[in-house]
Amino acid sequence: MTTLVGDPTRFLTLDELGRRLEALGPSPTDVGRVALIVRRPREGFREVLDRVHLIPGEGVPGDRWSLKPYLDPTTQIAAMESSVAELIANGQSLSLFGDNLLLSIDLSVRNVPAGSRLRAGSAILEVTPTAHTPCAKFRARFGADAVRFVSDPAHAHRRLRGVYLRAVEPGEIRTGDAVEVMSRPASG
Repeated sequence: MTTLVGDPTRFLTLDELGRRLEALGPSPTDVGRVALIVRRPREGFREVLDRVHLIPGEGVPGDRWSLKPYLDPTTQIAAMESSVAELIANGQSLSLFGDNLLLSIDLSVRNVPAGSRLRAGSAILEVTPTAHTPCAKFRARFGADAVRFVSDPAHAHRRLRGVYLRAVEPGEIRTGDAVEVMSRPASG
């Protein structure tokens, strides 16, 4: 179990975040990998899991999302691109993020618009239209410049803070499993 405290000596400036983003190579667009699976059992804690069995409507079993009084199905599973998470974390534990899945696949609007379906392990997930935005906890863990960085309208198409997914078909996901884009909605 990981306690969540950010290390201010690891916070990057907005300029440095921008430079490092430019230096990142492109993420895979069709097939990537599940880099990390995390459950948030209660406020302020993370458990890194080797595998998880997802069931539609339930999110990650034991995650605090399921303890909310109103379960918004569009915020069931938080996911972030692993290369962006590594950039922002700057050596800190990737479990600091409030995301259930870190994926090595392009999560941009262009690559996986809302309604896109992904297969991760044997589970089928759908990208929801709900925006994934940073909160006060994100600021405390990664700094004010990291919030400005992921919130910058110039980067909105990249979805640097990630996406929300919902399970549409049950299945097991393991760290290292392939994650592949199965379908994208037809553009109107």
